[in-house]
Amino acid sequence: MKVIIITITGEFAMEIGLKEPVLGIKQRIEQLLGVEVATQTLTVYGLELIDGLDMDDYPIVVEGTKIDLTIEDKQLAVELDVNRIQITLKISRRRINMEVDRTETVGSLKEKIHIIDGSSLKRLALSFSGIEMDENYRCLCEYGICEGSEISVSYKNEYGICEGSEISVSYKNANHRRVDMPSARRLSLVVQTSSSLLNSAKIPLEMMKSCTIREMRQILLDEKILPQNDYFFIHKQRIMQDDCSLRWHGVEDGDFLYVFKGTVSREY
Repeated sequence: MKVIIITITGEFAMEIGLKEPVLGIKQRIEQLLGVEVATQTLTVYGLELIDGLDMDDYPIVVEGTKIDLTIEDKQLAVELDVNRIQITLKISRRRINMEVDRTETVGSLKEKIHIIDGSSLKRLALSFSGIEMDENYRCLCEYGICEGSEISVSYKNEYGICEGSEISVSYKNANHRRVDMPSARRLSLVVQTSSSLLNSAKIPLEMMKSCTIREMRQILLDEKILPQNDYFFIHKQRIMQDDCSLRWHGVEDGDFLYVFKGTVSREY
């Protein structure tokens, strides 16, 4: 299909394939315009196209879609390096040194700890100078994190969550008693964010098959995993409908769901 690439100086048409990776399109733009891949950002309706995805992961891209190309100023990128700082993570008796960006979110840092330590994201709690960093969408600098700061890592167990279970969901029956989900009705999922949202974090979830997308979104908001914004989800090239269940969408155990800021009209 043919799309239109919009630049600051004009526009040009490009033929792309549904299975073509976003990174491949950027490489072709580099050949055409001499613009390095690392400096390119492609967006559609304000949504960033992620390098690790193919075009068929974006059902909103159709014949004639206009894709905005933003080119990063190299000098500005050098200046932004001043935001890189060294911090120390105190995990039990261990201390781990790590380089982070001051503008990185708490949620993104938790994701890195999850990768390093294998700990449950749901149970992770970070604190600095005696203050818990409990809002995942806030930047580290908003909590006063600077060069040499030491962040304490601990684990919550108030909900009785087992190791490896990231989010536990229960429901009430007609007698208003809480009922645990039968394991056969559970799905282990991963919610993948864009680079502009929690720095491309992978968020493990455990949900009921009958859970609707609206309910899943609310859980992510209530748990402060996502900031208070509008979002939509994509699963296997399809935009997911709020009032339909994970089972209705054909979601299977281990599937990835991609989350983007914004709303999508029915015509898409």
